[in-house]
Amino acid sequence: MRYRLLGPTGLRVSQMFLGAMTFTGPDEARAMVDAYAGAGGNVIDTASAYGDSEELLGQILKDRRDGFVLSTKYTLTRDAKDPNSGGSHRKNLTLSLEASLRRLRTDYIDLFWVHTWDENTPIEETMRALDDAVRAGKILYVGASNLPAWLVSRANTLAEWRDWTPFAGVQVRYSLLKRDIERELLPMAEAYGLSVAAFGVLSAGILSGKFEEGRPPGDTRVDPGTLTARDRRAARAVREVAADLGVTASQVAVAWTMARSRAVHPIIGARDVRQLTENLGASDVALPADTVARLDAAVDFEPGYPSDVNAGARPWLHGDVTLEGRRPAWANPSRGDLE
Repeated sequence: MRYRLLGPTGLRVSQMFLGAMTFTGPDEARAMVDAYAGAGGNVIDTASAYGDSEELLGQILKDRRDGFVLSTKYTLTRDAKDPNSGGSHRKNLTLSLEASLRRLRTDYIDLFWVHTWDENTPIEETMRALDDAVRAGKILYVGASNLPAWLVSRANTLAEWRDWTPFAGVQVRYSLLKRDIERELLPMAEAYGLSVAAFGVLSAGILSGKFEEGRPPGDTRVDPGTLTARDRRAARAVREVAADLGVTASQVAVAWTMARSRAVHPIIGARDVRQLTENLGASDVALPADTVARLDAAVDFEPGYPSDVNAGARPWLHGDVTLEGRRPAWANPSRGDLE
């Protein structure tokens, strides 16, 4: 497992994160954490809304907590009958953070995410409250999950102006079948040097090969009868590449996200150690450029406006002069992979 720096910070994070939402019990969860750590992983991602995930992690990490970058989230409601138990405002942040600290049996969170956009709370309030928690030593770094690109940009601009703690990364859905972030969120993250924690990299198992014809899919949240021609075309392309490379379909699907951008850290969720170990093997899969292009072409994706009018050669902008592209902040060699 290689390491990178978290966004513009000095924190070392592994190239793949462990998602704790799918933990099924204490014994299996402990075995998964052990397998992940044995592979060199050091970031575990959970949330206040993930059932008993925080409690399980608190038990598992109680004697080795400082060796991990512990990541959790707040914003989703804690009590449907209490209008202030959800949202990104200061009261919910304070109460949610304290509850997460108790469940995780720790006195600080390494990476604290805003779980989703609360359009009723000014982003100024959220950023100031997060900064207060950082200054109090209860959280070290902050991130934005499921927020639009313009809001992350505004939040970090405010943080820069007012000397608050900025978002170091974004957490977003990303896979060969779900490429929406390539329109604005991914270019924004690359330009500002933010890390991108990607969930759903297997598209609920569609890209793992579990829905192959004649093969029982096992436990799944997806009704095989709802798969579209596009879904099956993508899954088939992933399986074909996997066969060519002698690896599994899941490993190809995960590796594709990292091949698309060095900013991306796939969040690996699994039901058991066997599945986790297979997915972690993607760290050793290097997809050639022509293979990435082959996968890209397997499913239709339109960047849309204004991306489409701002891509490729633009003689109406630059004339006949060929310009070298400006290097985004994340491409700085000094912020590359760490051994």
